[in-house]
Amino acid sequence: MKTLDAYQAVRFDHDSDELILLDQTLLPNETRFLRLREPETVREAIHVLRVRGAPAIGVAAAYGYLLAAIAAQSHPADRFRADVAAARALLASARPTAVNLFWALDRMDRRFTAAAGLTNDAAVAALREEADAIRDEDTAMYRAIGDHGLSLLRPGMGILTHCNAGQLAASRYGTALAPIYRGQERDSNFRVFADETRPLLQGARLTAFELHAAGVDVTLICDNMAATVMGNGWIDAVLVGCDRVAANGDVANKIGTRGVAIMAKHYGIPFYVLGPTSTIDMATATGRDIVIEERPAAEVTTLWYEKPMAPAGVKAFNPAFDVTDNALVTAIVTEKGVARPPYGESLARLFA
Repeated sequence: MKTLDAYQAVRFDHDSDELILLDQTLLPNETRFLRLREPETVREAIHVLRVRGAPAIGVAAAYGYLLAAIAAQSHPADRFRADVAAARALLASARPTAVNLFWALDRMDRRFTAAAGLTNDAAVAALREEADAIRDEDTAMYRAIGDHGLSLLRPGMGILTHCNAGQLAASRYGTALAPIYRGQERDSNFRVFADETRPLLQGARLTAFELHAAGVDVTLICDNMAATVMGNGWIDAVLVGCDRVAANGDVANKIGTRGVAIMAKHYGIPFYVLGPTSTIDMATATGRDIVIEERPAAEVTTLWYEKPMAPAGVKAFNPAFDVTDNALVTAIVTEKGVARPPYGESLARLFA
């Protein structure tokens, strides 16, 4: 599969101490890799979606933290720790909804705290090891998610997906697309329908791009065509990723996910949410407690057009995510297994 090797979203070059990101704002027309050395540029890349998808954001944030430590390595101990703390706060401000960002930064914090009293060089070495561990565990995690998800599917199924939760959103495989890639390795011959995912078109620019590059049977549809393909009987399962899952199983994911879930419920199609346990926020009771990021109006009115496609000065509402009620979710697939309702109990068991 070409995409797993040629389109790696995030990696780190330890020889040059550079974070290498595939700039996803340029896809599918241009493939450009960024080489970043400062936490400020990592923060910018996360904020403007050069790197996106909860898993990839977490890995990028971990390496951004490492870059901050490398940059401050020659400073006196007090300034070294102050500079790293400041960079950590900067990275945390990039995206408020994706819990993996904070999970990765918290994990790097714990390793940095454990290195207190060591030399700066030793602390940097510990952080380097931790960031690599986050990346390596990320790959193994998504392979496991793919296998658990694949157990819910049958060869030849028609699958609908929304946004991009594949290779481009993780270090490898992804979440919602992981069963498709694992199935392709076993000749499952899935037929995938990819929602375009307005307003940022992640389904059109990214999911269709990576699945097509990998040789998967993929058909791109506009968001408002999902009910039609379901009504035609072409969809046997819906697979989506998640940016945050509340303790009760409510799911925050890319805007439009809730509508897909409602339609799937109407047509009796299973709606599966796939994500790592790091995306499950047991400290957030319900979806009502999740902060939803609102993005610039220009993404709706002008971003993808040669000329503005809305009246000048018109108001635009542009939430990045919506929350899907747990009653619409058939199962939540993680690296530890499949959770089913009641989610208050099944998700808690994953952390037992």
